[in-house]
Amino acid sequence: MAILFLATFGYSLGVSAASDAQRIDEMEAQLQAQRALMEQQQRMLEKMSAELELLKANRTAASPPTKVEAGQSESGHVLSNTPVPGTAEPAMSVAAATKPEASKTPRLSAQVYGFAQADAIYDFKQVDPNWTDTLRVSTIPTQSGTYGNDGDFVFSVRQSRLGIKGDYGDDVTFLLEGELFGVGADEGQTTLRVRHAWATYRNLGMGQTWSNFMDIDIFPNTIDYWGPTGMVFYRNQQARYTFATGADEFAISIEDPSTALSVGRFRDTTVCNLPNPPEDCESSGSTAEDLFQSYNELPDLTGRYRKNGDFGHFQVAGIVRHLGYERLDTGAKGDEIGWGINTSASLKTFGQDRLKLQVAYGEGIGNYMNDGGLDIAPDSADISTASAETIPLLGISAYYDHYWNQQWSTSIGWSMTDLDTTAGQAPGEFKRGQIAQVNVLHHPTDNVMLGTEFLWGEREDVSGARGTDYRIQFSLKVNFDTGNLMQAR
Repeated sequence: MAILFLATFGYSLGVSAASDAQRIDEMEAQLQAQRALMEQQQRMLEKMSAELELLKANRTAASPPTKVEAGQSESGHVLSNTPVPGTAEPAMSVAAATKPEASKTPRLSAQVYGFAQADAIYDFKQVDPNWTDTLRVSTIPTQSGTYGNDGDFVFSVRQSRLGIKGDYGDDVTFLLEGELFGVGADEGQTTLRVRHAWATYRNLGMGQTWSNFMDIDIFPNTIDYWGPTGMVFYRNQQARYTFATGADEFAISIEDPSTALSVGRFRDTTVCNLPNPPEDCESSGSTAEDLFQSYNELPDLTGRYRKNGDFGHFQVAGIVRHLGYERLDTGAKGDEIGWGINTSASLKTFGQDRLKLQVAYGEGIGNYMNDGGLDIAPDSADISTASAETIPLLGISAYYDHYWNQQWSTSIGWSMTDLDTTAGQAPGEFKRGQIAQVNVLHHPTDNVMLGTEFLWGEREDVSGARGTDYRIQFSLKVNFDTGNLMQAR
C-alpha cells in the first residue's frame, strides 16, 4: 500500500514535466502495483472464507442434532484437510463449501380471519320464529296468522364468522371456520357451528367444504344470510381429487349422501295401518314418520369442470346418487337413483361488474339446493301400493353485481326453485319458492361495510296455497385478518 501511495504521489508531482515515455512507464508501474494489490486481497478473502467455513463445521460437529460420521458435515459433504494455497489453515473442499441443504420440512404459515356482523331487520310479515334472522322462503307460512300478527323487528349477530387457514408450503393446506348461525338441533340459536373443516395434500382434499357439485362464485353480493333459494348451495363432507389442468379446473369427489326423505301424506299413519304391520303393532304407537328413514350405503359421486378466462368463468357439474330408504320395524328397504346437472357462469361485463347465472336440473338433488330440498317421496296416495319416487327439481339463479365506484355497489337479482310433486306428498309440503333482492352497499373505509337491502319472497305448497313476505335489512360488517400469524417449523 505504501509503495502504491508513493508511486501515485510521485506521479502527481511530475506529471506536468514528464515526457510521454516517462508517463507511459509510470502508468505501467501503477497498473502492476494495482494488480499485485488485488491479488493480495483475493488471497486474504480466500483465507478468511476458508477459516469461516472451518469454524462453522467445527461448531456443527461439536453439538450435532443427529449422528454424523467422522469426516462428514451434517449434510453429508466430506471434509478435507487440504490447506488453502498460501495458508497453513485447513479448509473444506469445494463440495463441503456448498451451502448445506435446507430442511425438507416446510414452514407453517397461518392466519386468523373473519368478521363481526350485526343485522337490523324489519319483517313486514312473519316467518317461522326459528328463522327470523333470514328470509328463507320455505319458512314463509301459506296460511295467514300461522306465526302471529304481521310485523317483526329483529337484531342478529349470527352471521359473524371466525376462521383460521394456512399451509405447509405448496403441498399441504388447512382451513377451519365457524359461524354463529345455528341450524339442525341448534335451529334458532346463536351458537358456534362448523362451516369448513378442510385439509389438502397436493391434489387430494378431505373434510367438509363446498360441494363439488356447486359453484360458490355465483353467490351474489347480498347481505341476507340464506341467499338465492334456487342455487345449488351445500357444504358437505367429502373426499375430492383435483386434476392439474393449468388455469382450468377438473375435480371428482365422493360425498356424504344424506337422503332428504318425506313420507308425505302418510306422516301420521299408525304402524297398524301400514302394509305388513308387526304382530305387536297396537303396543307400538309409532307412525310412518317414526319408522321410515334414509338408508345410505353408497356415497354420492360428483364431477366438475370449470373454464377460467378473461371473460370470467363457466362451470358444468354432474352428480349421481344412490338414494336408499328403510323401514325400522321390519327391516324392509329400497332405493332410487338420483342424478343432476348444474351449469353456472360468472361473466365480466363493465369494469368490476359481474353477471352471475345458474341453471340446475335433476331428480333427487333437493338435498344440495339452498332451500326447499327434497329427494324422494311416496309415489302413490294408496298406502298399500305406495313406493318411493325421486323428485324432479329445477333451480334458477340470476343476479347482477354492479360497482358504482370503489366505495358503492348494488346487487339485484331473482332466484327460483321448483319441485315436481308426487301423488303421495302432503298438501302442505313445499313445491316452489322465489326470492328477489336489491341493495345498496357502502364501504366508507377498509374492512367496513354498511348495507341496506330489500327482499321479497314467495312460497307455494303442493296444494297450491301461497304465502309471501317482504322485509328490509340494514347491516354493519367489520372484517379482520391477522395476515401471517405465525411462521414456525
